[in-house]
Amino acid sequence: MVQLNPQKPEIPIPLLFDIPKPAPNERLDRWLATQLPQYSRSAIQRWIADGLVLVDGQAARASLKVEAGQRVTVHIPAPAETKLQAEEIPLSIVYENDDLLVVDKPAGLVVHPAPGHSGGTLVNAILHHCPDIAGVGGERRPGIVHRLDK
Repeated sequence: MVQLNPQKPEIPIPLLFDIPKPAPNERLDRWLATQLPQYSRSAIQRWIADGLVLVDGQAARASLKVEAGQRVTVHIPAPAETKLQAEEIPLSIVYENDDLLVVDKPAGLVVHPAPGHSGGTLVNAILHHCPDIAGVGGERRPGIVHRLDK
């Protein structure tokens, strides 16, 4: 959803929203979460706290009740660059050949790096076990397809 500015590709183009009539009588963070369902509400709350969300040109709080006619500007930050590191983490390998690796992931092991879990993940372990997989399928989720149930 992030559009890059062709003149300055490092600066995303802000998104503009006009609060419709009648006013939704909702908190800013909740209203934005309905407008941008591909982003988590906690991410939207971080943007608001970081001053990346403006209401009528002014920084606002997540708890602000939106009103009809207000204009909301959202500056979605570009994704943070990540450099995944291989880590020697024991894997329970069920099956392996030149094209496929099946592992029995232990409960509690995070699959992909995320805020709060930059290391110690299944991705880090697989990169150590299969260094040739780096970059396959994208840097952030290298070659990993998973089927995990609750």
